[in-house]
Amino acid sequence: MIQLKGISKHYPAGFGKTYVLRNINLGINEGEFVSIMGPSGSGKSTLLHILGLLEEPSEGEYLFLDEKVDKLTEKKRTELHRHRIGFVFQAYHLIDELTVYENIETPLLYKGTSSSERKSRVAELLDRFNMVAKKDLFPSQLSGGQQQLVGIARAIVHEPKIIFADEPTGNLHSEQAKEIMELFRELNQKDKVSIVQVTHSEANAEYGNRVIRLKDGWVSE
Repeated sequence: MIQLKGISKHYPAGFGKTYVLRNINLGINEGEFVSIMGPSGSGKSTLLHILGLLEEPSEGEYLFLDEKVDKLTEKKRTELHRHRIGFVFQAYHLIDELTVYENIETPLLYKGTSSSERKSRVAELLDRFNMVAKKDLFPSQLSGGQQQLVGIARAIVHEPKIIFADEPTGNLHSEQAKEIMELFRELNQKDKVSIVQVTHSEANAEYGNRVIRLKDGWVSE
């Protein structure tokens, strides 16, 4: 599903370069639940952003669903984001002016989904996540855990093949974090969604089937 060959990322620094990632060779198969771990500054988020087509690598080759990423047109990238990829962020990134229902519905509007299908998909997720009573509330009226549930519902409403999650429980207390991780496991095992998460938590990493450890921009094992 994903193949990285010799991927590096660097930024100009004075007369030289500062490397954030170095020579990453990595394959991720469909249906996997992979955790990326490492100390702060090891390049975890940069790697996730490259995987999620939010950033370009400086060197190397990236194949996503058998297509070379550097050869993708802007239109094709947008299409992949709308149809194949879901994102879950530590800071939720919900739209403050929209209700829970409208936040979840947004990706379907971008995708051009019909009104009746939008209603049915959003209703199904509100029910699944026990959020029906909260559908007309705004993000500021929700707890952190509830906001993250909305963030996950929004990430999967368009039925992506893969979810990229950046510290998805970083702002939650342990009980909420456990609920979110159980949900990820269910999405992976029952819905067959591939998941790549960046996490500091060994407990969260155990929900997946493989851990990739980074150190100073290198894969350390």
